[in-house]
Amino acid sequence: MTMLFMVKIIDGKKLAEKIKDKIVKEIVKLNDGHPEQALARPNLAIILVGEREDSKIYVALKEREAKKVGIDTHLYKCGEDVSEHELLEMIRCLNEDESIDAILVQLPLPEAIDTDTIIMAVDPVKDVDGFQPDNLEKLLKSCDFKGLVPPVFSAVMEMLKSINYDIKNKKVCVIANSVIFGQGLAHVLKCHGAKVETAKAEDKNLAEKTSQADILITALGKPKLIKKEMIKDQAVIIDIGITKQGKDVWGDVDFEDVKEKAGYISPVPGGVGPLTVAMAFKNTLEIYKKRHKEQ
Repeated sequence: MTMLFMVKIIDGKKLAEKIKDKIVKEIVKLNDGHPEQALARPNLAIILVGEREDSKIYVALKEREAKKVGIDTHLYKCGEDVSEHELLEMIRCLNEDESIDAILVQLPLPEAIDTDTIIMAVDPVKDVDGFQPDNLEKLLKSCDFKGLVPPVFSAVMEMLKSINYDIKNKKVCVIANSVIFGQGLAHVLKCHGAKVETAKAEDKNLAEKTSQADILITALGKPKLIKKEMIKDQAVIIDIGITKQGKDVWGDVDFEDVKEKAGYISPVPGGVGPLTVAMAFKNTLEIYKKRHKEQ
C-alpha cells in the first residue's frame, strides 16, 4: 500500500522578500547622512543575448526587483547574431567603467558563443554569479566560503535552511546540464556534510540515482521530466529548471505527479527563481561595499 503525503511548499518568494528587506535596510544605512545627490546606489550591469523566453523572464524580474531594493540596473541587450568579439569588447568596457559595480551575464548564451570565454572575461571583482574561473577556483579550493557564493547555490542552501533540514550524511542527487554548475553545487553541499552524486538527463540509470536521493536538485530546463516513480518517499525536491511554453511556465518536476510522494518541493514559478535574484542583489551589494571601501 502506497503512503500518501501532503507535500510542503518551499516558498521562494517569501524567502526572497526577507533577503531583499535586509538589503534595503543596509542600503538605507549606507546612505545615512549622505546628501541626496550623493546617494549610495550599487550599479549592476546585465548582459542579455538573444531571445530565449526563460532568460527574458529572469532579466525582467531582476530589473523590476532591483529598483525596489535600491540597486540601479543597466541592461545591455544583444541580438542572437552578436559576435564573440563584440561581447568581449562590451565586457572589457564594463570592467573598466568605474560607475559599474557588478556584471551579470544572463545564461545560457547562444551556441555560437563560447560561454567559458565570455565568463572568463568578466573582472573577478565584478562577477555577481561567481562562475568566473578565478572565483570558482577559490570556491572549490576550500569550505570557508569567504568569497562570493554563486546566487543559485546560496538560494539552494537558504531553502534547506528555511525548512530546518540537516543535510549531514543525507544523499543528494544534483542533475544539471553544466558540469561546472553540477560540480560547484556538489562541492558546497559536500562542505555541509552531504553525500552528493551528480547526474545528467541522458544518464541511463537516472531514475535509479534520483529515487535513492533524500534531496533531489534538478537544473535541466526539461519540463515535467521528473515523475513520482523517480523520487524517494518524502524527498526534498529543489527545482531550478524553468521552461516557458506559450503562457505557461514549467519546472523539471511534474508537480501534480509527485505532490503526494514528495516531502518538500520548490515550485516553478515562485521557487528558486526569485530567491536566486535576491541572492544576486546581495552579492551586488557586497561587491559595492568592497569596491568603495578600497577607493
